[in-house]
Amino acid sequence: MVTDSPSNKPGEIILVRHGETAWSLTGQHTGTTDLPLTEHGEEQARAVGVALAGRSFSQVLVSPRTRAQRTADLIGFGQQAVIEPDLAEWDYGAYEGLTTPEIVAERGPWNLWTDGVPPGVTPGETSEDVQRRALVVLTRVRADVLVGHDVLLVAHAHIFRALAVAWVELPSTAGQILTLSTSTISALGYEHGQPVIAQWNAPAT
Repeated sequence: MVTDSPSNKPGEIILVRHGETAWSLTGQHTGTTDLPLTEHGEEQARAVGVALAGRSFSQVLVSPRTRAQRTADLIGFGQQAVIEPDLAEWDYGAYEGLTTPEIVAERGPWNLWTDGVPPGVTPGETSEDVQRRALVVLTRVRADVLVGHDVLLVAHAHIFRALAVAWVELPSTAGQILTLSTSTISALGYEHGQPVIAQWNAPAT
């Protein structure tokens, strides 16, 4: 159990989802496709920067995708950012670029978290695969959090949903109970020694 007395208060993991892209606007699954932010997405990211002004972080880890790296720049932490491959978004395989209604029309009832994506020529990940990557990231930052430092992660909706449920020790499929909008701020931390989701999907303004 973690002690969160005033003299030894743990830090937080701050999660910032990247700003809007053309595909986030249309609901297309965007895993490996490297899209830029829209003009509105850049405005959203700047608003996050205002909300985080004055904060300091011992680590700033960012997805390798351009949309996340640009968001890190616009919120003011690009120079400190380190690329973390395990923060890449879910690999949707053959479902890359498709919307959920399109996938359901093709195969019938479908849930990404429980059904994953089909194996084949373009295989993708399961929720267990994504949670394994999330756990690697948590292992990398947990020591800093335990000694009272805050950590900033800039990445994507599904990897963050997987990471949040991994933090509170829920199974990988539990990510389906969360939703996460573009350019929102979330926080993972401790309360009474237990890992908690302290804030979720909060708009910057």
